[in-house]
Amino acid sequence: MDRDLSKFTGDKFFSKCEIFADILLEYNKIHNVSGIKTRDDVIENILDSIYPVRFLDLKDIKNAVDIGTGAGFPGLILALYLPEVSFTLFEPILKKSAFLHLAKSKLGLKNVTIKSQRVEKSEPFEADLITSRAVSDAKFLMTLTKEYITPKTLMLLYKGSEVEKELSEIENYDIIQKGKRRYLVVRFDSKFKP
Repeated sequence: MDRDLSKFTGDKFFSKCEIFADILLEYNKIHNVSGIKTRDDVIENILDSIYPVRFLDLKDIKNAVDIGTGAGFPGLILALYLPEVSFTLFEPILKKSAFLHLAKSKLGLKNVTIKSQRVEKSEPFEADLITSRAVSDAKFLMTLTKEYITPKTLMLLYKGSEVEKELSEIENYDIIQKGKRRYLVVRFDSKFKP
């Protein structure tokens, strides 16, 4: 995989990703918020986070929710990449949430709100985009976020090669494939019932 972010992104995003990589690698030495140990690993996760964006029409996306943001993937990276979108990042594990607050501050991210709690414990609001990576199966995530979903909501889930096993009750979806990664894109309508 080509790990030069500047080929995929603008210079401003690239420079902020370099800062993010430094913050994560340093913080991770003490607090272990991720299994990521090298700059190449950070870049690989950044590229994974932004890859599906090129296939989606996001012009009407104003606010987004990321469930289980962990060390920032994909939510914090998407917030860097899409500065005009307001992101709410849910991370109930306090050491990871503390890292997200530090990264938000160091990167000057004005479009990010961090909630140190589970998504189902928060006051819901209408979300145009819901993302999650490696948290749970698709149907369960749809149930967890049902109060956030409207007919215009787009759900983007970062899944593995077994994603087809999760699709039996899901309609109106696409799968974007890159290597072993499957990006599950679910579109909702007025008939959606969790």
